[in-house]
Amino acid sequence: MQKITILIHCKDQKSIIASVTNYIASIDGNIIYLDQHVDAIENVFFMRLECEFNKQKWDLEAMKNDFKTHLADPLNMTWDMYQQENKPKMALFVSKYDHCLYDILGRYCAGELELEIPLIISNHEDLKPVAERFNIPFFHIPFTKENKETGELEHLDILKKFEVNFIVLARYMQIITPKVIEQYKNKIINIHHSFLPAFPGAKPYHSAFERGVKIIGATSHYVTEGLDEGPIIEQDISRVAHNHSIEDFIMKGRDLERMVLARAIKLHSERKIMVYNNKTVVFS
Repeated sequence: MQKITILIHCKDQKSIIASVTNYIASIDGNIIYLDQHVDAIENVFFMRLECEFNKQKWDLEAMKNDFKTHLADPLNMTWDMYQQENKPKMALFVSKYDHCLYDILGRYCAGELELEIPLIISNHEDLKPVAERFNIPFFHIPFTKENKETGELEHLDILKKFEVNFIVLARYMQIITPKVIEQYKNKIINIHHSFLPAFPGAKPYHSAFERGVKIIGATSHYVTEGLDEGPIIEQDISRVAHNHSIEDFIMKGRDLERMVLARAIKLHSERKIMVYNNKTVVFS
């Protein structure tokens, strides 16, 4: 048996669920999960299915062609189809902060993430020993205003070479260039050290501390050319009080960053996110 995940969105209309389920049954498939959502304001229907098929009858490309001809085109669907045994390949971009990197690699080694990590890219060499400890290839690509175009080309070449499907910025302290964003639209995940929209700048916890806030947060989102304005995937908060120090804020913030980024990676790698109009539909 092979397991297939199908993501669909289209204009809301009558009998979409019946059309899809009847089609799956007609090609001898078995639906083992189905969830759907209707955006009433935009009049858009979203659905995620997991199906089982006899491996001898279908390969993925044949199934895609058949689905397109008999269902997707007639209903004018935007859709994706994935074979679950084909794990997505994730590139990690890092700078000098290591807390998110260690957390991701620990979960990866524990088998919590259904993906592959073929490489780690950094604009510094500080975290190379971490990559070596986990036996993952590490590439140092300096990235400054002076060599931005060269660095961009190196990024694209190496991502193509390793057949990377999506990118995670695990506290990568550089702005991703438009060409890379264009190549990986809604496939670059960032962790922001605030509950967006919130306190900008290099020291958000200091600003929050000075303001006397009662919660701090972290936000994981897809990267767009609008800095920190991409579709939000996951958020969480932690309560703080007047007797917490700046160091307490930073510690709690880093814990949130680890958890929120890990959840976003898991959701993306399991194909549970759909993006529409700079928002996300996140299936359970």
